[in-house]
Amino acid sequence: MATQNCSKCVMLVTLLVTILFVHPTFSTSRGSLNHHQISQGGFRITLRHVDSGKNLTKLERVQHGINRGHSRLQRLNAMVLASSTTEDSSQVEAPVHAGNGEYLMELSIGTPPISYPAVLDTGSDLIWTQCEPCSQCYKQPTPIFDPKKSSTFSKLSCSSNLCNALPSPTCSNNGCNYVYSYGDYSMTQGILGSETFTFGDDKKNQVSVKNIGFGCGEDNEGKGFEQASGLVGLGRGPLSLVSQLQEQEFSYCLTSMDDTKQSVLLLGSLPNVNATKQVTTPLITNPLQPSFYYISLEGISVGDTKLSIEQSTFEVSDDGSGGVIIDSGTTITYIEENAFDSLKKEFTSQTKLPVDKSGSTGLDVCFSLPSGKTEVEIPKLVFHFKGGDLELPGENYMIADSSLGVACLAMGASNGMSIFGNIQQQNILVNHDLQKETITFIPTQCNKL
Repeated sequence: MATQNCSKCVMLVTLLVTILFVHPTFSTSRGSLNHHQISQGGFRITLRHVDSGKNLTKLERVQHGINRGHSRLQRLNAMVLASSTTEDSSQVEAPVHAGNGEYLMELSIGTPPISYPAVLDTGSDLIWTQCEPCSQCYKQPTPIFDPKKSSTFSKLSCSSNLCNALPSPTCSNNGCNYVYSYGDYSMTQGILGSETFTFGDDKKNQVSVKNIGFGCGEDNEGKGFEQASGLVGLGRGPLSLVSQLQEQEFSYCLTSMDDTKQSVLLLGSLPNVNATKQVTTPLITNPLQPSFYYISLEGISVGDTKLSIEQSTFEVSDDGSGGVIIDSGTTITYIEENAFDSLKKEFTSQTKLPVDKSGSTGLDVCFSLPSGKTEVEIPKLVFHFKGGDLELPGENYMIADSSLGVACLAMGASNGMSIFGNIQQQNILVNHDLQKETITFIPTQCNKL
């Protein structure tokens, strides 16, 4: 491809060796914040990446995320498969849910409030924490919550709406019991309770909400939760935090994975952001998986070439399979295998660098960096959503590591469901409007929110 057409199809990228990531000389414009407070009724929560504070390169952080993401992708697909093949409703099992995640949020529970870090998960609904008396609990960073020491704790009855919203509740004299499985042998089970939850970054702006239903887990098993004391589901189902708060809007803004500043979750109204570009696309509901945030992806372009992808590739099938979900808990974007093969072929042909075939990174598409060169050209990458085109800045899809001498595409192939991951969402305010049933992408410098 001719370099004189660079403004249309090629992105000039500077490799900043000292911090080991790809930085474009130009990218999608970022919004500037007019004010730092969200409007009355809303509040903000600081998020931190699960690998923050660790001495890792950006590529190493991505590799850790890929290891977590493979299991998560399998769980998500297994959940769809389970829902589409269940024929005998008398054989009820706890369905497979997406567990773990990439970001942690701080909140407090009870009266007096006890602070604990929780995994943020847009791929599941239940809010839960480990509770005393604990028959089996994993090691967590904070003391285990003891409901007997809180004056606002109560057990929810079997007739409560939230109990009926559980996948497979059981009843006892103690109230509503739950079992919630995450598909990789991770699970939590215990009593469904009601408590006061406190949110907010500082005491002046904290908000306390009474009667939040949550799982008080007395038996919690599996890997992936050790950095947190529980999980907060932000899915579309009735058990999730956004549903219980009856918020019609929430958004998050994820800083670059190697940024020292933290990301943010906004519940309620948005901050005013001046954005020269934003893309709004409809949310799709999958009747077999109503909790997931399915988005309307129609195609992908590499440079000025729109890939030849079957129209049905990114659509939800009648059996509930396929489709594209947006997920904060998956690191890289996974594209249906045939579409990814087309992307890989076109991206490789347009990138004037030797292909790295060592397989040392865990990523499918890598290139050898020229010795001593600080700038390389890579093709632009555009996701065509119904409602608009989202052009990704270079750092949202190319990861470079000078010690290995490679630059890699932060995407992979999937079999069935596609996932728009959090690397691709960096420095974009992602607004979920549950009333309008839309997702809006607003390019934003997240570390200034």
